[in-house]
Amino acid sequence: MSHIRILADHIANQIAAGEVVERPASVIKELVENSLDANAAFVDIEVRQSGGFLRVTDDGDGMGSDDVLLCIERHATSKIRDEKQLSALSTLGFRGEALPSIASVSWMVILSRQQDQELGTRAEIRHGVLRSVHQDGCPRGTTVEVRHLFGNVPARRKFLKSVRTEMYHVEEVVRNLALAHQHVGFTLKIEGRTVLNLLPDTDVELRVREIFQYQGPLLPIPPQPADAESTMAVEGYLLLPETAPAGRAQLRLLVNGRPVQDGMLRHAVNEGLQGFLMKGYRPAGVLLLTIAPDQVDVNVHPAKREVRFRQANVVHGMVAGQVRRAMNDYQQQLRTSLFSRPGPSSDQEAVERSESINILLPSFSQLTTAEPGTAPCLAVSPPQARVEHQTSETAAQETVQISSEPTGSYGGLTLIGQLFSLYLLCEKDGRFIVIDQHAAHERLLYGKLLQEFLAARVPQQSLLFPVTIELTPVQAETLEEHVDEVAALGVAVEHFGGTTWLVKAVPALTSHIEPQGLLREILDALRGPMRQEDGRPVPPAIDELLASMACKAAIKAGNRLQPVEMLKLLAQMEEGTIFSHCPHGRPVLKTFTAQEVERWFHRHGG
Repeated sequence: MSHIRILADHIANQIAAGEVVERPASVIKELVENSLDANAAFVDIEVRQSGGFLRVTDDGDGMGSDDVLLCIERHATSKIRDEKQLSALSTLGFRGEALPSIASVSWMVILSRQQDQELGTRAEIRHGVLRSVHQDGCPRGTTVEVRHLFGNVPARRKFLKSVRTEMYHVEEVVRNLALAHQHVGFTLKIEGRTVLNLLPDTDVELRVREIFQYQGPLLPIPPQPADAESTMAVEGYLLLPETAPAGRAQLRLLVNGRPVQDGMLRHAVNEGLQGFLMKGYRPAGVLLLTIAPDQVDVNVHPAKREVRFRQANVVHGMVAGQVRRAMNDYQQQLRTSLFSRPGPSSDQEAVERSESINILLPSFSQLTTAEPGTAPCLAVSPPQARVEHQTSETAAQETVQISSEPTGSYGGLTLIGQLFSLYLLCEKDGRFIVIDQHAAHERLLYGKLLQEFLAARVPQQSLLFPVTIELTPVQAETLEEHVDEVAALGVAVEHFGGTTWLVKAVPALTSHIEPQGLLREILDALRGPMRQEDGRPVPPAIDELLASMACKAAIKAGNRLQPVEMLKLLAQMEEGTIFSHCPHGRPVLKTFTAQEVERWFHRHGG
């Protein structure tokens, strides 16, 4: 006697429902996707009784009476005919499992009419059993009602979360699908309250703002320029890094109109924002990837939440590159907004025609090793006593040339002053601009260090007497393996015997830092990831080390700056390729409109 038996259809459907129908939101997802596949221009979703009543109505193509009966049969679908179509899917659904699975664990009513029919078809199904079917009057399109979800499998209901959580998931499903299909209008009502009311035929930006209820600035990711050989394109909108949320990720990923969860795509976006996002913060916004159907497999997850790309590395590189280009465009727009001039800069003219007033700067020195076409960076030097003369070997104090008629503006920015010995206060065109002097200088020094490291020309400061350092065996081994990288970072070392080494020179920018501590930090960093990553000019360990060196060398909070030093910092910011964020992702500046400042004092409209 055989012990293996073929399951009854209603049991098989209940098993399938366990994979496809996890909660009320799963039902909404499957029904709305069917509406979108049916070319609906408008989809209305209603949820009542804490998810006990679900209804989705569309104005799509509708179904004839035969199709209404077939749609509740397992593996019955109008979307594929053969295996070739399975590898080139253009629809959201294709398995023919959703409706029979939902019907097997609920009471379902389907009402549908096609354009050329006078009457529609109404079918009632209870726990997978067809109870009645007859003609009925209805508008063109399809309405599906689901009641008593999991009524015949009460164990499944025990796994549902609170009503608030379940309704949150319903909203998320509708938001994600609405982001992917801007040409379709959506309404969502929960317990009679309108949660979403989205008009059809809107652009991506408007839909993003409606979904996120966000009116602030967005970072546009424009579509990649047309390429006849390209099989993919990416576009979208992200919140600017300084407004990105901490903790939970709020990045919506859409592949060919399908909301997905994909770690590779998230990593690509993070890589594109590398150096702009603070640790612990996550990108937020929407990314829409369009790719040839034969280049992506959507049939790898029961609920189709995950996809697999045929050339994942190519997709990763393109997405990261597009996000990075968008940030570079943002830098250029910000530079124009801050430093644009109606005519020649009177400030630069003033510096050029300066009458050589020498001012001793006990906290700063101007590097003279800048490459042609780049601005020299101010570097922190240790505080020293005031002296009356200088030598070429002394970098602790330098003279700075300023005009005999000092100016309080640069590039259209009016310099107001310094606050808390940390923030530069500026004004331009009715905007109040606050600049973090440490973050601004740190970004500039990081860019300079990176260029010098890539060119293997980090300026060195020779020590008057070599410093002896005793390393641990692990540190000594790391130094022997990476002695070339250490030299490229501007640290000259010599083996003294055993695990003892001599430090003979250090990077000029960090000459005020204790050499032993600097070398140990470098060695600890070099034990980190050294694999070259896509889009990064240097390995992550080197990148983090350069950022740390720049941070230590930059102007500190509490450094009181003279007006000429503030103007010099503004000039260097304009010259910098990137200046909006420090290399650790902290914002460099914050802009307030006149209206925002007026609201601080409740001066509305006056």
